[in-house]
Amino acid sequence: MVDTPVADTGLCLVYMTAPDIEMARQIGKSLVNARLAACVNLIPGMRSIYRWENEDCEDSEVVIIAKTRRERLDGITATVTKIHKYDCPCVVAVPIEAGHQAFLNWIKCETVDELR
Repeated sequence: MVDTPVADTGLCLVYMTAPDIEMARQIGKSLVNARLAACVNLIPGMRSIYRWENEDCEDSEVVIIAKTRRERLDGITATVTKIHKYDCPCVVAVPIEAGHQAFLNWIKCETVDELR
């Protein structure tokens, strides 16, 4: 097996959750409108099993996946924690190591501070 160096694209997927589709949609639109994310996917119907404040919990949630630049993560986290009704919302980033270059370039173009 040959070790292939991992590319640093500077991009990431940000995985988040919301209690319902309305909150997920509000978060997604806020992130895209502020150019913090190029695209946000909303995936309803997830079941989460977790412990919170020493209690076993199980809830239905909506998965939110944002495509963005790693440098936008602080802005995403600030926006989500401001909007979200959870005390401790899930916001975690996973690096994008490679992909279709035209799509990666689109993410970069959509997440700049300049006006369109």
